[in-house]
This record gives sequence, C-alpha cells and structure tokens, in this order.
Amino acid sequence: MDSTLQSSIQADGTEAAQGTASQGPLVLQVLPAMEMGGVERGTVQTAAALTAAGWRAMVASSGGLMTHELNRAGARHIEMPLAAKRPTRMLRNGDALAELINREGIDLVHARSRGPAWSAMGAARRTGKPFVTTFHNAYGHNWLKHHYNKVMAKGDKVIAISEFVAEHVRETYGVDDDRLLTIHRGINTDIFDPASVSAERMIQLSRSWRLSDGRPMIMLPGRLTRWKGQSVLIEALAILGRKDICCVLVGGDQGRTAYRDELEKQARRRGIHHVLRVVDHCNDMAAAYMLADVVVSASTHPEGFGRIAVEAQAMGRLVIATDHGGSRETIWHGKNGWLVPPNEPEAMAAALERALSLNQAEREAMAASGRDNVEQNFTVTLMCQRILAVYQSLLG
Repeated sequence: MDSTLQSSIQADGTEAAQGTASQGPLVLQVLPAMEMGGVERGTVQTAAALTAAGWRAMVASSGGLMTHELNRAGARHIEMPLAAKRPTRMLRNGDALAELINREGIDLVHARSRGPAWSAMGAARRTGKPFVTTFHNAYGHNWLKHHYNKVMAKGDKVIAISEFVAEHVRETYGVDDDRLLTIHRGINTDIFDPASVSAERMIQLSRSWRLSDGRPMIMLPGRLTRWKGQSVLIEALAILGRKDICCVLVGGDQGRTAYRDELEKQARRRGIHHVLRVVDHCNDMAAAYMLADVVVSASTHPEGFGRIAVEAQAMGRLVIATDHGGSRETIWHGKNGWLVPPNEPEAMAAALERALSLNQAEREAMAASGRDNVEQNFTVTLMCQRILAVYQSLLG
C-alpha cells in the first residue's frame, strides 16, 4: 500500500471525511443485512477507511440497524433482498448487482457472506470486475454445505479472519497461498481504552446490573446460545465454590427463553444463583469490561476469531478463553490470559482461581501485556490498511 493511502486511514474506522471521495475507485461490499454483529461492524469500518483514503464505498444489503453508521462513514447503502437463499431470488440478485456495477461504475466487489456471494460472484464475473471474499469461520463439512460454502473460496483474493480459518480454507477448498491471506479482525482502541471510560458510566451500569461493591466480578459476554458455553461457566463456578464473587452473563436471549430458564435453573440447582446475573444486550461494553475483574469466553465450538478476548485485553482485563479456534492466536497462555480445554468446567474453575488469586503487580503486568498485544496486532487501523492493500493489488 502506498504511504498516502496508509496514512489517510483513520484509527477509529467509523467517521470519515467525504470531500475527496468522489474521484477514487468505488468498492461494493455485499452482505445479507446490516444488523448488529462482527461482520457488519467490519463492513462499516472498511467503508470508513475507504472514504478516508479518498476512495468511494458502497454497501448492498437488505438493511438493518447499522445502515445509519454507513452514512456516517461516508458510504452509500443500496437496499436489496440479499438475505434471501432461494436460488431464483439469488439469480435475480445477481442480475440486479450486475446492473448496479455497470450503472455506478463499481471497480471491485467484496462479498462477506455465502448467500450474497453467489449473486455477487456472478455479477462480478459478468462485468469483469475483481471479486474478493472473506471467510469468517470454518463452515460445515457435509456435501451440501460444502457446495454452498465453496463460493467463498472463489475470490480473486480470499481473506481469512484468522490462521485457524485460513488453514480450514486450504485443507477443505484447496485455495493456494497466492490467493489466500489472513487479516485478523481489528477493534477500535479509542473506544476500548480504559482511559476513555468515565466513573459515571461505570456507576450507571453497575447500578442497572445491581452489582455489589467490593466483590470480584466475572463476566461472560455473548448472546445466550448453548455453544457460547454459559452452562460450562456456571458449572465451573459451582466447582470454584466461592460465595464472595459475582458473575454476569451479558447477552440477549433473542427469543431463546428456554435456554435462559435452563441456565437459571442450573444455577439454583448448583447453589450459585445468588452470585449469578443474567442481563440483556449491553450498549456500553467498554464500561462493562471495566467493571469486570475476569472476562471469560467459554465457547464450546471454535470461534473464527474471538472478539471478546481481544476487547477485554484492550481494556486491561484478565482473560480466560477456550483453547481452540482464533483464541490460540490472540492469547499467549500465562502471559496475557489463560487457555482452557473446551467443555471442561474443572479446568475453567482452576483458571478462575488462578486469575482471582493474582496480586496487584501480577494483574498490572498481565493487563499491560494484553493491551500491548492488541495495539500491535489487532486494531481497526491495521485491519483496514491490510484490506485496502488487497483491493489496491487487484486494481493496480
């Protein structure tokens, strides 16, 4: 990437100047919808980096809560039923995207999800435009899924969000290293910065969660779904046996009330219901991390990256994550966190005991190591610089 392009990418990845954007190449990102999630957040951040660099950014999706953030980033949003999975609808979407590419003079197409990728690939091939894909996880292996997923391996460049995902792409789809590259997700270290969180924000959140002063707090952020491992953490807390702590599960149940009830019943059965809080989605995660002494990611299946562990490190929190997937690339066991085998509450309990027993100097050393790890490897700025370098390599 040339120095002008690199220096113009903003660190926060959310606000972008629009004054010079009209003359640069136009990049279209395609995904099902703009709801709240990591894929959508990365789309907004990339759009902001494009406009900040003097390029133009367009996003096609079926819409959602984050479309207003695209406007703030200086991007245009085109509403299209790209969440549909019916073959006939996907074919019509391909026609509509090809028309859009020709009408708007789009220079490059970047697909971020499997269903829309089929439509986007057809449109890019018909119009002779470079086609980029991003693999966000190691997708399923049965023959039908393999056929559906393989579109993500057909990009002129294929981006994997971790080495774990990249290895899956190599082994499963035979993508060679000339086309495949790893670009880790990045987080906004201006937002996830301990110095940016006021005492007022922490007090307000603490009151809303009814936290008791002076009790160490263990937090597991993540939507309430079984593979996120909330039940494993509850069992680990029972094994730990401490009554002087508090544990908060942060994440909406998205209508899965049966699983939420199951977790609360498990806590009562294991005698730890008095230390457990289950709260809905939090709009101030930076303040939430500051309230926590230990942050846990207990996923029972590998995550493609593992954003929670990285955000927690940026906030100087102690981190425990399960030893698989992207977590192996973001945590150095014993230096900036701990890795434990998945689905093993005894190991999780032992790691919790170790984390809670650290003295102040040990906590500060681990916090500094985590923050340094994030700043060197996992920022939005680094992620966007690398993505734009991919675009530039294809456009010449």
